[in-house]
Amino acid sequence: MTKLFKLKLIALAISSTLITACGDAETNIVEKDPIAVPDDGHDHGDGGDHGDGYTIDSLGRLAVLAADSNAASFFDLDDNKLLETFTLTHDSNTLSVSPDFRYALIASRSQDYLGFIDGGLWREDHGAHLHDYEQSPVLSSYELTSGSRPTHLVNHDGKLAIFYDGDTDSGTTASVAVLTDNDITNATAALPSISYNINMHGVAQPRGEHVLSTIRRDDAQSTSNAKILPDQVGVYHLHDGEYELEQTLELTCPDLHGAAQNHDTIVFGCSDGVLLAHQHNDEYEAVKVANIDAVGDLRIGRLYGHEKSDTFIGIASGHGGGAAVLLSINPSDAEMEALEWQLADGASAVSYSFSANGEHFLVLDSLGFLNVLEAHAHDGHTHWELAGQVDITEQDVTTMPEGMKFSMTVAQNGHFAYVADPIAQHVVQVHLEDLEIEGELELTFPPAAITWLGIAQEEEHAHEH
Repeated sequence: MTKLFKLKLIALAISSTLITACGDAETNIVEKDPIAVPDDGHDHGDGGDHGDGYTIDSLGRLAVLAADSNAASFFDLDDNKLLETFTLTHDSNTLSVSPDFRYALIASRSQDYLGFIDGGLWREDHGAHLHDYEQSPVLSSYELTSGSRPTHLVNHDGKLAIFYDGDTDSGTTASVAVLTDNDITNATAALPSISYNINMHGVAQPRGEHVLSTIRRDDAQSTSNAKILPDQVGVYHLHDGEYELEQTLELTCPDLHGAAQNHDTIVFGCSDGVLLAHQHNDEYEAVKVANIDAVGDLRIGRLYGHEKSDTFIGIASGHGGGAAVLLSINPSDAEMEALEWQLADGASAVSYSFSANGEHFLVLDSLGFLNVLEAHAHDGHTHWELAGQVDITEQDVTTMPEGMKFSMTVAQNGHFAYVADPIAQHVVQVHLEDLEIEGELELTFPPAAITWLGIAQEEEHAHEH
């Protein structure tokens, strides 16, 4: 343990003895014609293809939500220049990204609202060549407001599945809508969807022509302790713009929460383990992996996967946070094991993510350390080990403003992660291979959330579902 790490733990312990805890905006949009930017001869680092006059070499852009106002700011990561700031419709928002990383998604769950801001960088396949475009960020007039309580937003393979929980008090039911970046661009009115007859806190995973989505049974049948949580998974197939239930996986998954997928498996978190769904053409076979002793009384409620990773990372924790156990889940062997590396006492995770190429798993903790894990093969098994830590703040972490935390996003065109520090009011650029901070973006406000936007690197090996 480093001396700095010890000092942070001591400071956090001292602070814990002092603190105890558990109007629409109208925007006029001026559309700009997209401009193709030829190669300018400059090397921007880890950008994509360039030099043919059609593609752009850029680090991308960063969308930043302000913690002290309902504003979203967009920065050019090549020169850290502020491009645009938008006033958002609602005060309480979350930030995520569209399937192809062109649009920032602004969700206000309590207001049943989902809006979109065009980051201004995107790629089109023109057959003979790839064509990149660059323009100023613009607020889209396209909004989704018909679903109730948009909660889990899941991207995979060019599609976004929005799970609407519904609401008991208002009598609204759960539903799922699936869209692409083209749907946002074209303001598609009728999206492929799933409609339920009951509300639930569920999740949906898009996969080719299918969506694997949760099913909440009658309370008398449900194996969940919290009846708002589903305990089954259905396979829905797209027909004429609607997803129809074609298969219900026989194995139950009590208190289902959290899901992820890689190249051939979808995994769901259950109170008694995880449910693995393997695809065989249009049919899915389910296998259950029981919790190991390391999970104890906790529940695997968060899962992370990557197309290029054969293993998943599961996070077992109590409801509302607290202590957590990181686990590696191996679908091919239908087994799980606790990672040898775990968070130190006094530290809690505030963000998790795979790197763009799937070679690293990132854990950003409350003490201001970005922990970078690597997968290693040993005796025919994959084990995740700590490659190193990057201290991303020089501030006293006990001075973190109430209700705020560090946040992270991962670039999809290279080896960079970006970490926002509300105390210092800046964003640092971390090179994941070198484990060093290589840049800094100064802000004039405390950041609440960040997301990377831009042109992602093409996958070397595409797959079909």
